Amino acid sequence: FLSLFQPVSACSVVCLLIYSGGEGSLDRLLPSVSTGLSPRKRTTSQCKSEPPLLRTSKRTIYTAGRPPWYNEHGTQSKEAFVIGLCGGSASGKTTVARKIIEALDVPWVVLLSMDSFYKVLSQDQQIRAASNDYNFDHPDAFDFDLLTHTLRKLKQGKSVKIPVYDFTTHGRQKEWKTVYGASVIIFEGIMSFADKELLQLLDMKIFVDTDSDIRLVRRLRRDISERGRDIEGVIKQYNKFVKPAFEQYIEPTMRLADIVVPRGGGNMVAIDLIVQHVHSQLEERKLRWDMAALASAHQAQPLPQTLSVLESTPQVRGMHTIIRNKETSRDEFIFYSKRLMRLLIERALSFLPSQVHIVQTPQGEDYEGRTFHGKRITGVSILRAGETMEPALRAVCKDVRIGKILIQTNQDTGEPELHYLRLPKDISEDHVILMDCTVSTGAAAMMAVRVLLDHDVQEDKILLVSLLMAEMGVHSVAYAFPQVKIITTAVDKKVNDLFHIIPGIGNFGDRYFGTDAPPDWSDEEMDEPRY
Repeated sequence: FLSLFQPVSACSVVCLLIYSGGEGSLDRLLPSVSTGLSPRKRTTSQCKSEPPLLRTSKRTIYTAGRPPWYNEHGTQSKEAFVIGLCGGSASGKTTVARKIIEALDVPWVVLLSMDSFYKVLSQDQQIRAASNDYNFDHPDAFDFDLLTHTLRKLKQGKSVKIPVYDFTTHGRQKEWKTVYGASVIIFEGIMSFADKELLQLLDMKIFVDTDSDIRLVRRLRRDISERGRDIEGVIKQYNKFVKPAFEQYIEPTMRLADIVVPRGGGNMVAIDLIVQHVHSQLEERKLRWDMAALASAHQAQPLPQTLSVLESTPQVRGMHTIIRNKETSRDEFIFYSKRLMRLLIERALSFLPSQVHIVQTPQGEDYEGRTFHGKRITGVSILRAGETMEPALRAVCKDVRIGKILIQTNQDTGEPELHYLRLPKDISEDHVILMDCTVSTGAAAMMAVRVLLDHDVQEDKILLVSLLMAEMGVHSVAYAFPQVKIITTAVDKKVNDLFHIIPGIGNFGDRYFGTDAPPDWSDEEMDEPRY
């Protein structure tokens, strides 16, 4: 191993140990022991995303968005970077995790606690736990199958549900927590290295090595001050349960660590080096979009069969004439936009699956009609302009559920970035109408579709509806997601060097809401800041 030393005082040094040890003879689970274990007094397990940078009364918005995590094919191109933190009880794992998060200074970081994955106890096990005879530090106490499945999905960029373990009932709460969109995952727990499949998901393995005396002092301070226990009981508990479990199950996994951090959260030299390495790994994994290449990829190609354009009747043509006219007043613009939106939504609904349904009329005769053949219809708007289409959807779909996605353009990189997400529960079984008013390059629409797929919505159940699209945007979405149905009222052929739709409609959000666009506006920037 390699040792790095940084002097601190005459009697102490900070040491970072980097090992090259592999998994070796690790079995799926380490051998079992029969000793008891101390009961956990914390009310529930903790698993959280890093606090966002901006909160409003209704929304939570990241001021630094999540860049694309998929390629032009719409498929996953980079996985989240997973840091595994292991160490004994009271070794300072959570403190190290939080200091790494602070020093990383990147958005979309998830802290995943192994405590969330304790198994639900049987009635007999609950009785043993109440009398301090159940071993919570044994590998069998954890649901490694669920944990591995959850971490794998989260690493792949998928939405996952995390159980919330209640230590008072030794069971899982009814409501699970949804976690999505991690660029970095920090996974901590006493058995983080105790499963071979789990180890394969960790990009960096860190063992927090804190002196046993210090861990004992921390437990004494915590249990006496916070839990009202006496010193003799704490010491007895430590010697009987905690220390043997550490020596048998936790300490041997130190050899599997890439980095060993002595003294926990106080070792800033080690934390700084860890952060530097993570930053370099994130930079290597960074996906850079070539918008010029995206623009030229599908030139001269026929429009895809998944595209449906509203018939250009004199009425539709007339409404386009009004809303495209730069001299049109805001009131007129809103009125005729709403008319087009209603027609567009009605057209989109015709592509939903239906089945024969026979009803009896008031005259007592049977009528063979049709009814929706699916579980639910959900609308998802791409903020801000997409919200203007929600009233049209609500007008024709009673009690429809609505979700929202905010995607903004990074002015430095030109990439779309995900800033805000709120989707209804159990959306995976729904037919989803994804709403945006204009689509030029299709980059934002692609990101929104990818978000839905990450939440297990089936691709062939997604309908993208837009008032106006450029051919480039149609091709980009259809190429990446060939099963997504695309419905629009018109398709313009060109996109200029600034990715404005030509002849276009202008900045829809600014014209609809009466806000002013800066001189360098684009069709999908500012309050509808998307490609």
